[in-house]
Amino acid sequence: MIYLVHTAHWQFLGLALGFLAWIFTMTTAGLNEWRLWHVADVSVINSGVAWVGIWRACFYSHVLPKMENCQSISVSDTFVPVEIPVAQVMIMVAVICGLVANVIAAVAMRMAYFSLEDRRNIRLVFVLAGTLYLLTGTVSLVPVVWNMNSVLNNSTIDFPPEFHLPVAPVRQQVGSAIGVGIFASILMLISGLLFLSYYYACHTLKSEAPRDTRDPLQGPGTVTTMAQESELPNGVRQGRNNPAFHSEEVS
Repeated sequence: MIYLVHTAHWQFLGLALGFLAWIFTMTTAGLNEWRLWHVADVSVINSGVAWVGIWRACFYSHVLPKMENCQSISVSDTFVPVEIPVAQVMIMVAVICGLVANVIAAVAMRMAYFSLEDRRNIRLVFVLAGTLYLLTGTVSLVPVVWNMNSVLNNSTIDFPPEFHLPVAPVRQQVGSAIGVGIFASILMLISGLLFLSYYYACHTLKSEAPRDTRDPLQGPGTVTTMAQESELPNGVRQGRNNPAFHSEEVS
């Protein structure tokens, strides 16, 4: 049995980073501060700043009945730019894919850290976990970068009147959700690379010689033949086996 505990320390770090990245990905999905809109009219938005996320738009006001006013944004809303509904779908896919990646990565670490007899699929499990980590990082990075590009270009959103938001802000600022999302995506990509770089088990298991489970006492023996007395040199006589001793030894 081959012990692989000492070969998977970097992959254990990858599992920890992947779990942390998955938490940050869920945090990114829940934060409203994807875009910070600075508005000139502070008659309703008293703070002068509104938070536009992928699920809702919020701002503080002393004029409206609620202090914090939020309006939901749906995938079916026609006024939002395409990067917002795409972000809604892709960020949730990233959350689900990241969960599956963490589960498979945990199974891979169990196979490496515990001395299991059957390790024929260990390489496949590590590759699958690394691939899912890379897929999760890519799926979560695309909408984050896309929305960040819209912020940097000061893109407009034609909000309905009930949102109390102007079509175009005075200026836009990248929110904390985008920073958290980029950080989570980088951690996911690092985790994927660490799991894909695990090659020790593949080479070791291939080079392991098969075990000989046969009983050595019943293995094939060396057959020797006794020379005939006529073939021996003069003066040399061939000794004979004691039949009684031979029978005891065989039994």
